[in-house]
Amino acid sequence: MPGKDKIELLVEGGKAGPDPNSAQKLSAYKMNIGEVFQKVNSETSEYKGMQVPVEILIDKDTKTFEIKVGMPPTSSMLKKEMGIAKAAFPLEEEKMMTDKVVGNLSMEHIVKIAKIKMKQMLVKNDLKEAAKQVIGTVVSMQGIRVENKMPKEILEEIKQGKWDQTFAQ
Repeated sequence: MPGKDKIELLVEGGKAGPDPNSAQKLSAYKMNIGEVFQKVNSETSEYKGMQVPVEILIDKDTKTFEIKVGMPPTSSMLKKEMGIAKAAFPLEEEKMMTDKVVGNLSMEHIVKIAKIKMKQMLVKNDLKEAAKQVIGTVVSMQGIRVENKMPKEILEEIKQGKWDQTFAQ
């Protein structure tokens, strides 16, 4: 971008504040840091409780800025759907315990997130493949089930066609 610089941040929706790195960069442009983060918080308010990527585009000549809000990570969306702050990551001595459940997602939750995230995925217009990618994220988040089953079981069921009717919607 000629004449524009970009600052990339990952912030909590509606609660962004300057850190040493971003404050230093904005100060170099003689930007009003409070004004910038007020706009960031306004633009990200719908993502309260989730981490969301933000780009601050600064016009070097006019010292004006533009905020571009990205899509929150799939893991943040999953946790929000379940109403939990974080997935359980067991302590060393609990690594063999696979029955500790901190949340359960319905296939409707998976489909909802897959539809939202599909624009960013390489599986354009294939809801079944998008849902498999979302469930793949669930696999890495210990303590979360899908339809009261281990996520890998659901992936196998999807491969067998047991959920095809759900993706035909």
